Amino acid sequence: MANALSADDSSVRLQAALTVGSNPDPGFLEPLVERCAVEPDFFVRDMLSWALTRLSPEITLPRIRRELDAERTQARGQALHTLSKIGDKCAWAWITRDMLRDADDEVARTAWRVAVVLVPEDEKKHLADELVTQLGRGDRDMRLSLSRALVDLGEVTEPALERAAANADPAVATHARATELLRQDPETGFDAAVEEAKRVVTLGPERAAAAEAAKAAEEVTDC
Repeated sequence: MANALSADDSSVRLQAALTVGSNPDPGFLEPLVERCAVEPDFFVRDMLSWALTRLSPEITLPRIRRELDAERTQARGQALHTLSKIGDKCAWAWITRDMLRDADDEVARTAWRVAVVLVPEDEKKHLADELVTQLGRGDRDMRLSLSRALVDLGEVTEPALERAAANADPAVATHARATELLRQDPETGFDAAVEEAKRVVTLGPERAAAAEAAKAAEEVTDC
């Protein structure tokens, strides 16, 4: 089975991970964790994490914690992903500022998601303050991931987003305003929220409000 987890054929590796997860055995803890660090196929990696969740958290969590300090970015990212699947709140203490600011985008995105899953109620404001430091980072998908994390935290993010919306960096201000729009109305599409936020940042809040009022008045007149 250990050989099958590293077979050339990804379908063989996927079946091996499924088999191990369906028949949990502590003896496979190490092979599963080691494979997570190097497995190139997304679906196989996800199955490996699932197989790890089938083992007792008492033996799995300490081993995964060691991977959070690994040099290999995939090892760190997959360890974080597995923690999100296990969902044990005790792991919150392992989520550090360095993880939330990791130079690797995928590791950082995973850390944001895991942090939101594990954060205790009384730590949400602190987490929101930390996450807003990453506003404006990366490409569209990266920014969308951060917005989703902040929206999932709920109303506690409002003060932090309000401060960030006044940032001198237009990228940060736009991202903050777009995220607040999504928080207020989750049905708003991310791209639409960004475009509206750009308009407000470009015009300034007062001019944008005046333009919106003028447009509303014009529509009433047309009616």
